[in-house]
Amino acid sequence: MAKWDKRTLKLPQKHGWHAKPGYKIFVADRGAVRFDFPNHWIVVPGDDGSIKFHDKQPPDDDCTLAMSVMRLPPGDWSGLKLSFLVEKLVEKDSRGATLRGKIIDVPRADLDLAWAEVEFTDPNENRLARSRTCLARASNVQTLITFDFWVDQAPVLGKIWDEILRSLRVAEPILDPTLGQPNRG
Repeated sequence: MAKWDKRTLKLPQKHGWHAKPGYKIFVADRGAVRFDFPNHWIVVPGDDGSIKFHDKQPPDDDCTLAMSVMRLPPGDWSGLKLSFLVEKLVEKDSRGATLRGKIIDVPRADLDLAWAEVEFTDPNENRLARSRTCLARASNVQTLITFDFWVDQAPVLGKIWDEILRSLRVAEPILDPTLGQPNRG
């Protein structure tokens, strides 16, 4: 298992961290990646170096969000379009996708972001499932976020996905976590 260090910090009264009600803030690698996720979800390290978020304790969970951080060599990465990379990731999905959604580029000034969705039948549950794959990049930091869930839960979990992407920050160093970061939207 990859090394991971979970820290819970006592914050001063005017700490500057703000999440939407019902959510809490996740920060990886001192600000390499940051986003808000539902406050009742369980966070566990993945065996592959990712961090996983579950709506319930596995194996009783109904959805899994996984996030990994990749440090890229210094350089100009704007020529490598994330939409192209997401398309290739979706094409290589080995779960027998019966539906592939279009690639969605999310225009943002602070980062490049693209994602897509596939639908497949889970072989263990014989139940329709969806998987969303997102790549986001700023500076020389890139994150891969995947979200697997049951199709019948899409109306609720789609809103959670939207909040995760809305609150997503990449390559914004946090020098002192007790001071927080300004909430930009």
